[in-house]
Amino acid sequence: MSLFSKRVVAYIADFFVVSSFMWIISYILSLFLSPYVVFDIYGFFPYVVPVLIMVYFTICEKIKGSTVGKALMYLEVRDIRDYRITWAQAFARNLSKIYWIPIIFDWGIGKLLKKDDRILDSITNTTVVEIPNYY
Repeated sequence: MSLFSKRVVAYIADFFVVSSFMWIISYILSLFLSPYVVFDIYGFFPYVVPVLIMVYFTICEKIKGSTVGKALMYLEVRDIRDYRITWAQAFARNLSKIYWIPIIFDWGIGKLLKKDDRILDSITNTTVVEIPNYY
């Protein structure tokens, strides 16, 4: 499987992780902020999703070097000098993941500029590498 395919599968896996937390947090918010309106939970999604995505991806990639999806696909985010990434790099490289349309443009602009990666990875001097699978 190519690195791009692994990254897509990892992103889909992370989508399910973030979605599960999104439902839980939105449900709790709806209980406290509008306990008598049953379908008000959907009104919290546009506010919860961007914050949750930035928190999830930034913390996971800074502390562990990968998210749940990346770990399942044996991928890790590194600085181009092969160091762990900084908090600023982790935050900035994930800005396009807030909603699904910006990440398509992020990848597309990287391809138009003849980069092998997303444009935000190039700007933040980060890359996604495959880690050895010893199993």
